[in-house]
Formats: sequence, structure tokens, C-alpha cells
Amino acid sequence: MRGRKLDSLGVSAFCESMAMMVQSGIQMDEAVSLLKSGGEHGGCLEEGLVVMQAETESGKGLSAAMETTGIFPEYAVRMVAAGESAGRLEDVLFQLARYYSDQKTMTDKLKNSVLYPVAMLVIIILVLLVMLTTVLPAFTDVYDNLTGSLTASSYSYVRWAYILCWAALGVMLLLAVGLAAGFALWSSKKRSLMERILGKVPVCAAILESLGMFRFTAALSTFLASGEMQDIAVAESVKMTSCRKVEEKVNRCVGRMSQGHGIAQAAYDEGLFEPVYGRMLLAGERSGNLESVLRKMTGLLGEHCSNLVERLVGIVDPVLSGILMLTVGLSLLSIMLPLIGMMNSVG
Repeated sequence: MRGRKLDSLGVSAFCESMAMMVQSGIQMDEAVSLLKSGGEHGGCLEEGLVVMQAETESGKGLSAAMETTGIFPEYAVRMVAAGESAGRLEDVLFQLARYYSDQKTMTDKLKNSVLYPVAMLVIIILVLLVMLTTVLPAFTDVYDNLTGSLTASSYSYVRWAYILCWAALGVMLLLAVGLAAGFALWSSKKRSLMERILGKVPVCAAILESLGMFRFTAALSTFLASGEMQDIAVAESVKMTSCRKVEEKVNRCVGRMSQGHGIAQAAYDEGLFEPVYGRMLLAGERSGNLESVLRKMTGLLGEHCSNLVERLVGIVDPVLSGILMLTVGLSLLSIMLPLIGMMNSVG
């Protein structure tokens, strides 16, 4: 079971269920038992709950039981442990439920946004392959049967159709290989290399930074809900960003906080957030509503990141569609010109 991990949606559902039981005053071992009895047999969470029930019945806390199963993310285990020590377990569990739900929503949005361009790329490659293996050879055979062989001028038209299709296919294959390599690097330990490459493209750099800010804000909100001190919460939250540019900005904020500034003032002075978000954070800190403001900002940053991705997809989709229509159209025109010439000569 150590090799299996619960996905974001599963962690969110578990945390929310446990939070509601803690809120109702149910003992931890009873809560785990109730959650276990309502689960499906054989699943990753079901197996983990069996272990957790034994651990909690022996007197261990929820965080220790979660760690023993090995199915929960390290971040979730650490946050539950912090909530237990600070006496704010209920708040932390609800916050973790929102955090992992937001992560799942954002991941799904990113995947869905990328899916259509990838599908379009596959379609273009298939169409070009059909053109090269079926359509163009069929027209060439027709011309050979009609005239015995193509004339020099007619042959040049067909040759250009082949060249155009092969060139477009080569570009599309290179793009497909590049995407596959990019996904492989992103999923490996060389993710930083892929981030540096994407960081040189303005639109991609903006998306990476927005996604990093979304993760940082969501993590910071959860850490503060656990009762953690601001400087420690910021230092720990920066580990969740996976974006070097955001990390550099947050580290500068940590330096200002070491001089006695609060997170809101440090973030505003260093331009960590856009001015409107910075003023929201200042108002939240001064009014004692910092956590609720951070939750609101997390939602706004998530929407902003989604809008940036949709904007990029809105650029890529017409380009790919244009390449497909232009290549197929010019190729068909090239192979139809000899036929038009032959019909004119007959007429």
C-alpha cells in the first residue's frame, strides 16, 4: 500500500468528512470507523482506513495514523499534525479539504485546456498521412491512366503537393515530439529545466507565475488556519509553488518579515501580488480577517490562471486549424490544376 497514493479529490473528501465528524464531537477512532463502514471495499482509502482504525484505537492521533498508511501527501500529514498541536484540527481539516479540491479543479482545467490542441495536432498528423499515402497517390495513378504519364508542368504541381504535405507533416511531428518531451521533463526531476524553457515564452511564463501564486496562497491560507506563525507559514508555503520566480519574490518578503513587517505589508512592498490583491491583503490583516481574504484571493488567482491558459489555447487553436486548412487546401489545389488543364485542352 506504500506505493499507492490518494489523489487530490480523495484527500479532499477524506478531510471534509473527518472535519464534519470532529465538528460533531465524535471521537477520532469512532470517526475513522464510521468513515470506513461507508466506504467501498478494496479501494486505496478503504485499505488505509483499516490501518488508521487500528492506529487510532491504540491511542495515536489522526496525523500519526495518516502517516502510517502512506497514502496521504506529506503536506496533508504535516498540516493535520500542526492542527492537532494548536487545537485547531477542525479548521485545518476544512481548509485542507478546500485546498485539495482547488488543486483538483485547477489540474482538471489545465488538462482540459491542453487536451483540445493535442487532439487537433493528432488530427492534423492523421490527415496529412492520409493525403500522402492515399489521396495524392490516387490522383497520380488517375493522371497516369489518362495520359500515360504526367507532363513536366503537371508533374511539378503534384510534386509541390507532396513537398508541402511532407513539410507540414515534419513540422507537426517535431511539435508532437517536443510536446511529449516537455511532458516527460515536467513529470521528472528535470522539471526546473522545462520551467526555464517555458519561462522564456511570455505567455507561458505568465501562466507558470500565476499557477505558482495560486499554490502559494492556498498553502499559506492552510498554514495560517493551523495556527502557525506568519514567518514560518510563509517559509513553508513557498515550497509548494514549484516556480522559481515566485520563490524569489516570496524569499524577499521573508527578508522583510525578519525586520518586523507583517506578511501583508511585506507582500505589498515587494509587489508579490498585483496592487489590488496587495490592498486586499493589507485590509484583511488590519481587520483580523487575513485567512478569509487569502481564501478569496486563492479563488481569484485560480480564475486568473485559468483565463491565461484559455487565452493561450485561443491562440494555438486557430493557428493549428489554419495550418491544417492551408496545407490540405493548397495540396488539393496543386493536384487539381493538372486535371483542370486537361479538361480545358479537351474542351
